[in-house]
Amino acid sequence: MKKFVAVFGLALLTFTVAGCSSDYVLEKKNGEMIITHGKPEVDDDTGLITYEDIAGNEHAINRDQIIQMIEK
Repeated sequence: MKKFVAVFGLALLTFTVAGCSSDYVLEKKNGEMIITHGKPEVDDDTGLITYEDIAGNEHAINRDQIIQMIEK
């Protein structure tokens, strides 16, 4: 059931949020979905993924917290 909700939420986000084709959706292990503006950058040395959210703010998250990255 949780997987269905996550997939449904991802589909809903994909169809409701306007943006260019280079935006990505990051799915975290806790089920949270993050929409990025542009392709996230992965730093193999630190294990961090840096991204810009749709509001233009820069963030970094540990790669271990991300299940998948999907291009919108």
